[in-house]
Amino acid sequence: MERLQKLLEFLSDNPGDSFLQYAIALEYIKRGDAAAGCKYFEGLVKNDPEYVGTYYHLARLYKKMGEKIKAEDCYKQGIAVATKINDGHALSELKNAYTNFQMGIDDDE
Repeated sequence: MERLQKLLEFLSDNPGDSFLQYAIALEYIKRGDAAAGCKYFEGLVKNDPEYVGTYYHLARLYKKMGEKIKAEDCYKQGIAVATKINDGHALSELKNAYTNFQMGIDDDE
């Protein structure tokens, strides 16, 4: 069974599982379906705003989609959340990515 299908099945059994939603978003993006990935990431930000890893990937996705204002807002929101929950690793990554974004440096993997 393919990975995305399996993840979606797991999610149907555990609809509130943030990790599964995150993994599904990444899988859709990997397949080139940015809109579906964005939908899952946006749902995570709405329903589990402290799932801090979402902000980095969602901001990068917004940037790729040409939504620079949304990308900037997402970086800022992620930095605020990482500060609030005292996640130094996520805070460092978000600040670095946001600085690169502001400087126009493409940090794509």
